[in-house]
Amino acid sequence: MNNRKNDKNHKNGRGLNIPAKKLPTMPKHKKDWRHSFHWRVFRIMAEFVDGFQFLADFKKTVTFFGSARFTADHQWYKEAEKLAKMLSHAKFSIVSGGGPGIMEAANRGAFTEQGDSIGLNIKLPYEQRINPYVKKAAGFHYFFTRKVMLAYSAQAYVFFPGGYGTIDELFEILTLIQTHKINEQIPIVLVGKNYWSGMDKWLKDTMIKGYKTIDLEDLQLFSIVNTAEEAFQIIKKSKPRNEF
Repeated sequence: MNNRKNDKNHKNGRGLNIPAKKLPTMPKHKKDWRHSFHWRVFRIMAEFVDGFQFLADFKKTVTFFGSARFTADHQWYKEAEKLAKMLSHAKFSIVSGGGPGIMEAANRGAFTEQGDSIGLNIKLPYEQRINPYVKKAAGFHYFFTRKVMLAYSAQAYVFFPGGYGTIDELFEILTLIQTHKINEQIPIVLVGKNYWSGMDKWLKDTMIKGYKTIDLEDLQLFSIVNTAEEAFQIIKKSKPRNEF
């Protein structure tokens, strides 16, 4: 019985709801026409078209980022789930990468409130990596097309403690706002003062005072809070995106 259940979970992708670092290695295919640069360009174009088309149906989206390693008993998993519930109750759509940890917590909160629980996940051979609380999903072969979709069109961005991927997404979005490619009024909320205060200090002491590589006003592009309630108070004042 357990084996049958595990097989079913594996086939629908639930058995691979694990951090990206631990995903199985992609198998090598025989070299054929699908590996030409021309075909790859068309595949990339198709992923962008499908991604933009998929997201166009959702309004007031908030994208969640954070560690894939946190389990349901972790402080920040619980806080992410609580924030997603509050936002869903206020008619926001919740977007995540569709995987475990903070992504699962965000989708779980939206799912519980019967709101839009959206997952932009990575396709694996024959299946997708997706948590069980995603109600509407789009799958991507390329990490970079998925990354663009996660950053595209959101009305606000929420970052919980996370690893390289979380930090990568944070600084990319900060750069897009700093260079006026994204409206500077869009809130970027960092949840977890103990986690983010070290980065904030480094930005002030090293990048501003020490090397002058950013300006003091660049620190106004994000807010650091410690609770779902504080994050909600910022996000609920956000305005719809209209620069597309």
